[in-house]
Amino acid sequence: MKKLLVAAILLFSTIQLVNAQGARAGVKLGTNLNKISGQSFKDGFDLSYHVGGFLELDLNRKWGIQPEVLWSQTSTKRSNFNTLYSTQINPFNNNENIKLDYLSIPILLRYSVAGILTLNVGPQFGILLNQDKTLLQNGESAFKSGDFSMVAGGQLNFKFLRIYGRYNIGLQNINDIDNKDKWTNQQIQLGLGLRF
Repeated sequence: MKKLLVAAILLFSTIQLVNAQGARAGVKLGTNLNKISGQSFKDGFDLSYHVGGFLELDLNRKWGIQPEVLWSQTSTKRSNFNTLYSTQINPFNNNENIKLDYLSIPILLRYSVAGILTLNVGPQFGILLNQDKTLLQNGESAFKSGDFSMVAGGQLNFKFLRIYGRYNIGLQNINDIDNKDKWTNQQIQLGLGLRF
């Protein structure tokens, strides 16, 4: 219920901001190269995706704010998970792949460097929407319901097209089992946006 309320508030706020002067809206999609850092997971990046919408709000000619709402998937593989959590692991789940679906809300500060290039930096809030509940014996969550990260990247802005790349670094431990192992998200995003 909380997740639906947050989504409704974001949608309403987005509609209000689009009506503001100097605001442009659009949709975006792209690939994620992501991993979860920690002893429980294999080192290396896995491929997944993201899709969503964005607003570009101009503060002046150089500065602006770019809030976004994205459906973003994180995928990884277990490694030492069974050793570290041998008493909690579900013995019937042999699947090494783990997929997490987040509602990601980055709020980025935009700076127009020159011409078509802008740099973006800011916080990102993540709400965990879906995870594999068969990972643990008791069916409880292995991952926390929220995540907080920082985002930095660049974007090329053509008339209606946006091409972007950025790096997200998780600042919060998303391990909801115990404190044996700290888990943080890392993600490289590459994608295209279409401005209305």
